[in-house]
Amino acid sequence: MAKRRGFIFPSSEMYGGLAGFHDHGPLGKLLKRKVEDSWRSSFVKEQDNIFEVETSIVMHEKVWEASGHLRDFIDPLVQCKACNSSHRADDLIAEQTGRFVEGLSAEDLTGIIRDRGLRCPRCKGELADVRIFNLMLGTNVGPAAGNTAYLRPETAQGIFTNFKNILSATRAKLPFGVAQIGKSYRNEISPRQWITRQREFNQMEIEMFFNPKKPDEVPGFHRVEDVKIRILTRDLQKSGGGPLEVTAREAAERKIVPNHFVAYFLAREFLWYQEVGIPASALRFRHMLPEETPHYSRGNFDLEIKFDFGWKEVVGNAYRTDYDLSTHSKHSGEDLSILDDGEKVVPHVAEPSFGIDRTIYAILLYAYREGKERGWEWFALRPQIAPYVAGVFPLMTKDDLPKKSKEIYESLRMEFDIFYDESGSIGRRYARSDEIGTPWAITIDYDTLKDNTVTVRDRDTTKQIRVDASELPSMTRRLLKGEGFESVQRTSAVRSL
Repeated sequence: MAKRRGFIFPSSEMYGGLAGFHDHGPLGKLLKRKVEDSWRSSFVKEQDNIFEVETSIVMHEKVWEASGHLRDFIDPLVQCKACNSSHRADDLIAEQTGRFVEGLSAEDLTGIIRDRGLRCPRCKGELADVRIFNLMLGTNVGPAAGNTAYLRPETAQGIFTNFKNILSATRAKLPFGVAQIGKSYRNEISPRQWITRQREFNQMEIEMFFNPKKPDEVPGFHRVEDVKIRILTRDLQKSGGGPLEVTAREAAERKIVPNHFVAYFLAREFLWYQEVGIPASALRFRHMLPEETPHYSRGNFDLEIKFDFGWKEVVGNAYRTDYDLSTHSKHSGEDLSILDDGEKVVPHVAEPSFGIDRTIYAILLYAYREGKERGWEWFALRPQIAPYVAGVFPLMTKDDLPKKSKEIYESLRMEFDIFYDESGSIGRRYARSDEIGTPWAITIDYDTLKDNTVTVRDRDTTKQIRVDASELPSMTRRLLKGEGFESVQRTSAVRSL
């Protein structure tokens, strides 16, 4: 359905496709933009000390030498001796045995494959020994050979290498954050599960810089300190228990998370994902085990969502300390310290890194309705992120109804994302509108020609009200601000149908 209605297409499909790459169709692009705008509103605009940048996708080889990615950005690869298909070894073991083995050495993984007699999932052939595979995607820049660069596997390094430029341009004082939305690339061994594991993907990241001596001085923390979050600690993972429910303040003060900055972002994420349609029961933070924690982090707390195939990371929350600034300072010779209260410090970093594609998958999954009662499947997308706010439909394609409908459409389309449809029966048009998650449908009929009133249909309840066409802009604004359909009906000059 996501493909048929223009959300997500396989890339290069007419030539057989390219694994790990997907395209956003007309509706997917609108949904993606609105998810980004919602994130920007909640995480960037909410604070006056977070600045947004956009840095290059292709970066100098020395950036990745310094960051450790050329050495440590690796996955275990196992190939089939019969069909030569490649598989990520820890995923293959987990799928065939149910055992979590991420972070084990290639030798240990090979031993498990041999001991358990695991075979190729594609052809049941014998598997070779596990070897290490670097996920970086390289390229040669310019006509001369040897000028190697890499497509970034994360957006963060563009922020770290621009740290001095950003400081000079903004005159920022600690604590402050730098946000970025953009594409990243990882040469995944076996892309899978639609848009959850790709070779080209979209990220939203913030690097929050703070004085390591002031890990608890978080602007705005009071607004989220009482938000309850669900954390699956390392001990609970070992014992097989469920997540612990604590407030953000308790998580920080009890040292369940490294500091108040990390706790702040966990609380904000827990709230935001519910705002875009993911139920709290399908959200948890998992403290990554030592063997799977990235090389740059002193503690990672993954926000995981329960998908139809199981729990999957959607946000990585890393306490990166001063690792990145210190290592780039060492390799480049640049002083990346900053004055704070008269003292030079190398800032520590708390980083929330959001996967946009996985977020979109989760949004579509939890908005999907089978539609047995209606006779068609549909998406109950939150109005703030729905690709279209409303559809405008003439009841019939005669007697000046299309002309009047287009007048109303034109009066709204510069302010709101809406569409016009006059094809087929009005019932079929309602169905098409529901399918793509459009919250409201505006129908122009013969009464409209007499008194300028139109019918507005609510997608979720299918209830209809009558409203003067001149009220449509203000009514739509109220609805988008979260005022319910019933509330708008009570307080406007409308009548139920």
